[in-house]
Amino acid sequence: MAARERLPPWHERMRLPNGREVLIRPIRPEDAEPIRASFSLLEPEEVRQRFLYALKELTTDMADRMTRINPKTEFALVAAEPLPPGEALVGAVARIAIDENGKDAEFAILVSHYVAGMGLGRYLMTRLVKWARGKKLDRVYGDVFEHNQAMLSLAESLGFQREFQQDAPGLIRVALDLKARKA
Repeated sequence: MAARERLPPWHERMRLPNGREVLIRPIRPEDAEPIRASFSLLEPEEVRQRFLYALKELTTDMADRMTRINPKTEFALVAAEPLPPGEALVGAVARIAIDENGKDAEFAILVSHYVAGMGLGRYLMTRLVKWARGKKLDRVYGDVFEHNQAMLSLAESLGFQREFQQDAPGLIRVALDLKARKA
């Protein structure tokens, strides 16, 4: 009988449809430099869809903030090569942060075009929702550009509802009521 590999909490190996294996795991401070260094590999539209504005580079301070989270109010996962943090190329980042009201949380997901369309976005979103349910939150939401049909379709398939935002033209807020049903 083969020995089963035991991974720490929130760590999971995933084989993508292209055969590549990634490790889904919590983000670590050591990921800051590989994320910053690989930022130039992202297409401008990928960056704009994640940050909601054009950004030419990810500064050291931004990368540091992205990878040093407050575990009481924030959660972030990466899909990375199965190498040690700091050495692994990161192909996707998913984050969620509890609002000041303590009842809602905002998510953001960035999946590189190198691994897009392979189920990572869906999988990472379900993990963020699971974390939010564990925190007994009422709602998870995120802002998505109206032309980002892939993200809007994903959110809809997981039970998110679209909310009109009068003060943010071009953006659609998608929200999942955690009290209403399971995603």
